[in-house]
Amino acid sequence: MEHLDMELGELKQKLLTMASHAETAVNEALRALVERDYDLALRVKDNDQVIDQFEIEVDDLAIHLLSKAPLASDLRFVTVAMKISQNLERVGDEAAKIAKRARDLSQEPPVKITVDLPRMARLALDLLKAALDSFVNRDPAAARVIIPRDKEVNALNKQINNQLADHMVGNPDAIKRCLNLIVVSKSLERIADHAKNVAEEVVYLCEAQDIRHAGKGKAETASGGNAPG
Repeated sequence: MEHLDMELGELKQKLLTMASHAETAVNEALRALVERDYDLALRVKDNDQVIDQFEIEVDDLAIHLLSKAPLASDLRFVTVAMKISQNLERVGDEAAKIAKRARDLSQEPPVKITVDLPRMARLALDLLKAALDSFVNRDPAAARVIIPRDKEVNALNKQINNQLADHMVGNPDAIKRCLNLIVVSKSLERIADHAKNVAEEVVYLCEAQDIRHAGKGKAETASGGNAPG
């Protein structure tokens, strides 16, 4: 049991190190975008493989532990760790996408419109950090608070898309650059989605309750769709 506890602790630490790399990747990709730093954008894109390797290591350790975890709570922890790892790997993918757009935009004249991508990035990363903190502290109440805040990022994404679409109408020469910024905005929205996914996994870990699709049927009924019978 003592050896098992050590391995579970190792899994948790590896996951948190992976999370740190993912957060750093997003921050540096945004810095490359704002500062028009071509070299930094290339480094972020190349470093995505580091996060990919962490996912492989987490999965290998988790599969090893699944064969020995005697308690239901330990089994939930291992499976949740694998799911969180998958979400962090996708956060790394989105950082690489942002870096690619930053690389391309750094070679073009700046777009003559201000959109609040840094604010959107801060909000998405705050949600991710809060979700990971709720995992570390095993705090399902904190995790539940995070879940609806994903809508704030969705609203910002919609606002930025509308601003850029309006700008493209009057500035056809800026269409390609604006489309790159729309991709960045979408990547940030997806990072917030992954933060929400992590928070939902924390609720499952702590309460053994899967809330991923909670309320979906009600939402479809309210919008005139068909709820499951």
